[in-house]
Amino acid sequence: MIVALIIACEVGFWVLLAAGLALRYLAKMPGLGAAVLLCEPLMELILLVVTTVDLKNGAEPDWKHGLAALYIGYTVAYGHYTIKWLDGHAAHRLAGGPKPAGPGYGKARTVHEWRLWVRTVIAAAVALGLLQVAIWYVGDAGDVSSLKAWQFGALRAVVIHGLIAVAYTIWPKKAPQGGVAAEPRV
Repeated sequence: MIVALIIACEVGFWVLLAAGLALRYLAKMPGLGAAVLLCEPLMELILLVVTTVDLKNGAEPDWKHGLAALYIGYTVAYGHYTIKWLDGHAAHRLAGGPKPAGPGYGKARTVHEWRLWVRTVIAAAVALGLLQVAIWYVGDAGDVSSLKAWQFGALRAVVIHGLIAVAYTIWPKKAPQGGVAAEPRV
């Protein structure tokens, strides 16, 4: 049931996003579109409650509960960023707004990569916190090794993403020869 709910939350995220942007730019109802976009966090709250109830009802903690924690952490850290990024592109494509700036090159790109890494740290911190609460909640009554493995996975993602940011610091992305460099994204 948890896996189906995670899939439903992911599908719901994109459906609400598409509906909100369509209302905003195609139907010219920006207020209603914003209201629909504000419903996004409700799905993660539902997932959190259902996962907690599942554990409370005696479910053995396993990979599904860990995946739910990482999904919630990811949406907390990257959800608003994703919505804002897509909103900029929708404004450009559907409402004649300016083309959104890309991450840029050189120092601007390096700063962009480090900002993304900070988002990954936030996602991991949320997931680690949720997983630790679940571990304490289950206590000695069940096997929590799967939840601990997901904690290690979240930390591993932070390290790998950090290495990517370090690579952009050491070897900054250069603008294409003869091309116009994109404006850095802030």
